[in-house]
Amino acid sequence: MSENLKLANAIRVLSMDAVEHAKCGHPGMPMGMADIAEVLWRNHLKHNPNNPSWIDRDRFILSNGHGSMLLYSLLHFTGYDLSMDEIKNFRQLGSKTPGHPEFRITPGVETTTGPLGQGIANAVGMAIAEKLLSLRFNKGEFSLIDHFTYAFCGDGCLMEGVSHEACSLAGTLNLGKLIIFYDDNNISIDGEVSSWFTEDIPRRFQSYGWHVIPNIDGHNSKQIDKAVTEAKQNADQPTIICCKTKIGKGSPNKQGTASSHGSPLGEEEVLLTRKELNWEHSPFYFPKEIYDEWDAKEEGRVNEKKWNKLFNEYKSKYPDKASEFIRCTSNKLPKDLDVQIDSFIEEQQENQEDMASRKSSEVVLNFLGPLLPELIGGSADLSGSNNTRWEGTRSINEGAEEGNYLYYGVREFAMTGIVNGLVLHGGLKPYAGTFLTFLDYAKNAVRLAALMELPSIFVYSHDSIGLGEDGPTHQPIEHLASLRSMPGLETWRPCDTVETAASWKVALLNNNNPTAIILSRQRLKAQSRTQDQIDNIEKGGYVIYESEEDPDLVIISTGSEIATVIEAVQELKSEKNIRVVSMPCTERFDEQDPNYKKKVLGENIPRLAVEASYSDWWKKYVGLKGKVIGLNEYGQSAPGNVLQKHYGFDKDSIIKVIKSFN
Repeated sequence: MSENLKLANAIRVLSMDAVEHAKCGHPGMPMGMADIAEVLWRNHLKHNPNNPSWIDRDRFILSNGHGSMLLYSLLHFTGYDLSMDEIKNFRQLGSKTPGHPEFRITPGVETTTGPLGQGIANAVGMAIAEKLLSLRFNKGEFSLIDHFTYAFCGDGCLMEGVSHEACSLAGTLNLGKLIIFYDDNNISIDGEVSSWFTEDIPRRFQSYGWHVIPNIDGHNSKQIDKAVTEAKQNADQPTIICCKTKIGKGSPNKQGTASSHGSPLGEEEVLLTRKELNWEHSPFYFPKEIYDEWDAKEEGRVNEKKWNKLFNEYKSKYPDKASEFIRCTSNKLPKDLDVQIDSFIEEQQENQEDMASRKSSEVVLNFLGPLLPELIGGSADLSGSNNTRWEGTRSINEGAEEGNYLYYGVREFAMTGIVNGLVLHGGLKPYAGTFLTFLDYAKNAVRLAALMELPSIFVYSHDSIGLGEDGPTHQPIEHLASLRSMPGLETWRPCDTVETAASWKVALLNNNNPTAIILSRQRLKAQSRTQDQIDNIEKGGYVIYESEEDPDLVIISTGSEIATVIEAVQELKSEKNIRVVSMPCTERFDEQDPNYKKKVLGENIPRLAVEASYSDWWKKYVGLKGKVIGLNEYGQSAPGNVLQKHYGFDKDSIIKVIKSFN
């Protein structure tokens, strides 16, 4: 038995044993891709198990995340902090080896995968980040950033539309440091894919502008090694290496069949597989020579030490660049940026104009852009509508030196996954925009951002029926409730430029959560505020208008409806004492001290909520006796002001509801 095969078989055995022990899991892919993984990780992958976050490591993404035991086996054998006890706890509560790889849970896992195809989008984002950071920081002989992004994927990943979106863009951007291995085993859960997946993958990727290496025997280490070497030499194109494999390789009765995909092999088949592989050791035992051959700690230590020496020389020659490199890659904002934003907010309060909040966001970006060289913007073919460009944007698509803006094309899902990949790589602050209604295309990637606790920033404009004539297909109704119900995501719907600036400040300072900033198409009226009110915006909810006497009604509103509500309240000033609460971020408000929330919302005071979105979300704030002016039906095609009146969001309609409170 060759050394390569013996080490690959160690992966096969450990993967099948862990799945068998857990009584659930996916043994087939790890056993099928073991040979590819052995060649890549031992001959090519630059990494350091002693420091999984070393900035110049190669990134490895398991897009077909159901085969998680492949990755866990690799991490365990190469020396990461992943013990055999954790392997034995595969898929168990609280272990470092969950059913699908999870970022932040397992050392060495670069991104959370499982929803097929998204790992590819993440990998594209990481490859873009590598390219941008290398252009910005590399100087002459000093290549601080010089690494590859590798991704494994299977038939399922390439069936998912997000893979098409992401790979199409990757080819256009000439991401030569991106290398994908396609596990062409012709099997998915339902069986042989020949009945539902017959496209010519090599030609598909050729049409994307990729370098294609077809017909590699995924069980031939020499062919695999040669293919990887060839791929690394192509600096102008991303590469896909198409590998023919047998799912469940080594299992006498289940290899090449769907029965090895998502179920344990079974005790009898495990014994037969051991015999087939000439593996004499008991479950979860591996001799020292296996660990010695796999161990990557010393090589990793040497590689990072060499890089540290290079960086110290770089630091001596380019101290300012080095300092900026450390700042960006440590995910730290420029000194006093928060103070500068606060000053900007105060200035806007003094001088703000009536404008659509999408325009307000552009105003904020024009302020932030020069202060944040790591800011990377983008939009899914709606740059002019989202106002996601600022005056200093330079197109990455057109190869601009130190580019900072991506035209994603009509690729909402891939855009969101790529943003997550940019964040995961480190060193950049990405944001990207589309219409709010098109969140539906991208929602699973937003969910993964929340699950991973990534500070991704998503900009969604055209936030309600107020967008008008484009009609119900483009008018979001349920989308705000959908975003707000997602754990770990903060959703901001500002009412003017000041609140928009505060939203951006919070998003940039938040390193533990993604942020969605929801913006209007139509012009919004600038609101007056005291300094205390400005300070309280970041709490998610605050009193924006107070009655002269104790209120007998509290109105909660957000975004474009705030101005209309205040106009209605002012007209009723002589009849009713009404407090208006602006609540741009319900998640932030819910986290506040109970006394503060009581101070804002009051006690035993009737409440009315007004927002042009799905009404049920607001019932938790208004209670059973409160009322909501909201939307529980789709919109229509008509001018925005006409629709607002039709659906009860004009001043007169709001006054009528207010008067209905005794």
